[in-house]
Amino acid sequence: MTLNMDKCKQMIIMLHECSGIGWHTVQKAVAHKAWETVDGTSEADWLAIGFGRAQAETAARRWGEPFDWPDAPYIRALRLGAAVLTPYDEEYPEELRRIPQPPWAIYALGRLELLTRPSIAIVGTRNPSAYGRHTALSLSEELSRQGLTVVSGLARGIDSKAHEAALRGDGSTIAILASPVDHCYPPENRSLYQQIMREGLIVSEAPIGSQLHPGMFPLRNRIIAGTTLGTLVVEAAKGSGSLITADQALEMGRDVFAVPGPISSPKSEGPNSLIREGAKLVSSASHILEEYSWLAAKLTALRQPKQPAAGTLGMSAEEHRIIDLLRDRPLTINELHQLTMIPFGHLSALLINLCIKRKIEQQPGAVYIAL
Repeated sequence: MTLNMDKCKQMIIMLHECSGIGWHTVQKAVAHKAWETVDGTSEADWLAIGFGRAQAETAARRWGEPFDWPDAPYIRALRLGAAVLTPYDEEYPEELRRIPQPPWAIYALGRLELLTRPSIAIVGTRNPSAYGRHTALSLSEELSRQGLTVVSGLARGIDSKAHEAALRGDGSTIAILASPVDHCYPPENRSLYQQIMREGLIVSEAPIGSQLHPGMFPLRNRIIAGTTLGTLVVEAAKGSGSLITADQALEMGRDVFAVPGPISSPKSEGPNSLIREGAKLVSSASHILEEYSWLAAKLTALRQPKQPAAGTLGMSAEEHRIIDLLRDRPLTINELHQLTMIPFGHLSALLINLCIKRKIEQQPGAVYIAL
């Protein structure tokens, strides 16, 4: 990433984290290349590129502060071990980059590589029937065992069951939160949230410290739809948030799938109406997999274990992971922690052992390289 792109990313994150500055306002700054053309401490410059008075005051005030001041949401996210990604980062999910209003910044806590895997959203009612719970569990586990990552919103009911079952397979799961990544909502899902943080991925558009409010849930739903190949609705009443997610998927040109339900159940009205309107009826994971001719080869490739390089036999998976990362480019311990999510104490011990084994070398500035 060039210096200018670094400045661009900093500007995007700073503006994104400012209260009162929304998506379109950040877009104006990006369109005008404000990181190159604006004296950020001047309100007049922000006004000249289309900011409102209050927005210009906020931007100028934030610009006058250090980018890395200790209470900045960005720094607080890094302290948690979260990655902070903008559309200009390679790790930013390609599917999400293609939606009409991709988030200017996402905060990701856990296995970042899951963002690069093919994924399917599973959504539904917060009060499922026994049929809905069983269906969400079985379909999610089957999809994950085939290698697809299951994406949902960590809500009560269908979302929780989808996450729970997906953790049993290779595909694992991504929870997209309306709240910041350090805040579990609803609170009763704390244990599941912690398991996903360890074994899957937690993602949010909300900066650390943001107060949760109802308007954040539709924004969360667009990320669920935008991150995935398609959205599967299990049970949902008319007008529910799950149907909003399905509508957003359609608007983005993504596929919509639905599980049929008993005509006597209000919870089946949503998926049954989607099927009448053209959504694909799903009763097994194969009905989703067969829609993507390229998917089987992709998932097979993801399951292929990487062959260890000569001289690395007998090393742990974590050591292999560190060496693979350092072969790409030199990294600091903080960068390695962010990429691997290995706890700092354990990571430090691994780095010392790898230096002793002459697999890596520590250079000035606490930068590590592969030998």
